[in-house]
Amino acid sequence: MNNILVIDDNLMTLQQINSMLENSYEISLAKSGSQALLMCYQIVPDLILLDIEMPEMDGFETLAKIKKNMALRHIPVIFLTSTHNNDLEVRALKSGAVDFITKPADKEILLHRIEVHLSLSAYNRQLENKVRVLEDSIIASFSDMIEYRDENTGGHVARTAKYVEVLAMELLRRNRYVDEITEFTVDMMARAAPLHDVGKIAISDVILLKPSLLNDEEFSIMKTHTTVGAELLRGIFSRVPDQSYHDFAIMIAECHHERWDGKGYPKGLKEEKIPLCARVMSVADVFDALVDMRVYKRPMSHRDACRVILSEKGHMFDPVIVEAFEAVQDRFAEVASHRY
Repeated sequence: MNNILVIDDNLMTLQQINSMLENSYEISLAKSGSQALLMCYQIVPDLILLDIEMPEMDGFETLAKIKKNMALRHIPVIFLTSTHNNDLEVRALKSGAVDFITKPADKEILLHRIEVHLSLSAYNRQLENKVRVLEDSIIASFSDMIEYRDENTGGHVARTAKYVEVLAMELLRRNRYVDEITEFTVDMMARAAPLHDVGKIAISDVILLKPSLLNDEEFSIMKTHTTVGAELLRGIFSRVPDQSYHDFAIMIAECHHERWDGKGYPKGLKEEKIPLCARVMSVADVFDALVDMRVYKRPMSHRDACRVILSEKGHMFDPVIVEAFEAVQDRFAEVASHRY
């Protein structure tokens, strides 16, 4: 059964709408925009009925916050108002509302409008899922292309994506970075992670496949895979429908070699100026490089690799993410042992 969130500062209006809808939907009631936003973190509604005239935070401000949240922006919002004029209706629709109903609402009209927009929303989700399958196929193709070129890193892409998911889920479980970590953003990070080294497609085989450590000049060229990767992804994503994970993929590609202490590249970003998704990716990337066999080095044991990660807390890595890593290091061992 679909969940409808009704937001109105008038208790009588909430009770009236609840009585109209309770036999057809699961109903959640909120007396303010701020209360509604908190409720959305617990149960994401399928549709929102939103009063415009509310104290403190009115309907337009509430809608703006909903649309700013990537986990909520897809929810259809129908504005409710006791004041009806063309200018207000136009403003409502331009703000991102899908419909506009004058209070007191007629029960049959309200039920019909809700059903129409729930059907449209379900259809849009089906289309988005098809786009997602297509884009995931593109991601897999890019990832395979990089690994076919780089003989040193077989399975690296699949493993690091799993590490990212494990780490991000642990941050969510611990209620860390609550403004940035949700189940939705965890999914976006995991989907974007396989593209972190896509810029290596522009690196010469002489450097990419060198069976020894790179000299300073070669390393300077290798470092450009971050900026090249970000620009490549910007170009690709500009030609396809907007998807939430695009921004994550670009930030990860460009910033996964930045360091918490500001000594990384390409921008020398420091601490929380580094995007969170890139900070998570950094731990995943370095851990896999430590435990994996490369032609220029032997793999490190899981225990020794964990010691390295922990020793870089507050230096290379975000301390909060290292604490999460310490809690899930056994999960990392399981992922590392799996052959992709």
